Amino acid sequence: MAKADRLLKIITLLKGRRTVITARQLAEVLETSERTIYRDIQVLLDTGFPVEGEAGVGYRLQPGFEIPPIMFTAEQLLAVQLGLKMVQGWSDKELAISAEEARVKIEAVIPERLKETNQQNCLLVSKHYLNTEAAQHSLSIRKAIQQQCYLTMAYQKADGEHSNRVLIPLGLVYWGQKWTLIAWCQLRHDYREFRLDRIQALVVESEKFSTDENINLASYLKLLRELYGEQC
Repeated sequence: MAKADRLLKIITLLKGRRTVITARQLAEVLETSERTIYRDIQVLLDTGFPVEGEAGVGYRLQPGFEIPPIMFTAEQLLAVQLGLKMVQGWSDKELAISAEEARVKIEAVIPERLKETNQQNCLLVSKHYLNTEAAQHSLSIRKAIQQQCYLTMAYQKADGEHSNRVLIPLGLVYWGQKWTLIAWCQLRHDYREFRLDRIQALVVESEKFSTDENINLASYLKLLRELYGEQC
């Protein structure tokens, strides 16, 4: 369980209790160690949450304390929900699952007056927009970027020509109809763009790359702005 999720769960378990709950009980529920619970309690105290109690006795939140709801306007909530739907429909499986988890968390804490508005949302997004193969490429590329691993790729151009490339993956761009990989091509020694739906085969290599002042996503975006203006 991620630390942020664990802290939120601790707050939920402490909220509204008349009696204390021990660190051991919290550790059992959250499947972690007592030492971790003690550290988390200290983080909550340092953040300003009114946690009462002490080690060896137990903890609870100060009576009357309420967790403030997320302060979204109706339009802001609509924008967030639309964005989450797009992630669910147009990205890889892992991001789609995370988007659904985020949606559930948001709906659990928004005020009642916004829940009715949210249920009347008329903006729909078709799910599974990406075909399975392109979605898998998206996941592999995202992991390669995060882990700074080279990519080996077999690619088919629009004219049908095939090529094999070794790439430094830098970013993924969604254009409204397709996802595009932004990469530094070791063959061309320059930036190149590759549509995910034209990738024939993709391998994430174990060899690591490192970016420099000339090979990085910010440098690519700067080049685009110089060529096409600030809209890029």
